[in-house]
Amino acid sequence: MKYSEAKQGRVFIVRLEDGEIVHEVLEQFAVDHGIRAASLIVVGGADDGSRLVVGPLEDRGLPLVPMKTELQNVHEVAGTGTLFCDEEGTPLLHMHMACGRKDETVTGCIREGVKVWRVMEVIIHELLDTSAKRLVEAPLDLKLLHP
Repeated sequence: MKYSEAKQGRVFIVRLEDGEIVHEVLEQFAVDHGIRAASLIVVGGADDGSRLVVGPLEDRGLPLVPMKTELQNVHEVAGTGTLFCDEEGTPLLHMHMACGRKDETVTGCIREGVKVWRVMEVIIHELLDTSAKRLVEAPLDLKLLHP
């Protein structure tokens, strides 16, 4: 385990609008408001055609081959995530959502493009006084959190 401490900064209440791509809008919001680290929660609707990463194809194989799925029709969503900058200072959102319709739910990472259906509500808790960032780490070659 690795860890560091942070202090809570500003809290933002954000409403995402119909058709917006969640990770793109929230990363740009972070740039616009000088947010370098944050935790986030989200509720709302995901539109038909939204895409999720739903796991690696193999449990131990490298390189990682992500399994992806596309939502068929509108889904209710609840999600949580973190935002930290990479070595270039670019804010990167890592968020997972549970997306449900009727009696079925799919859960995954939103990085492939979740599109807002009508509205999503987001609460952003800014984290201050932290050196945590996302750095490329072998052997996964992913930008992983380094607290």
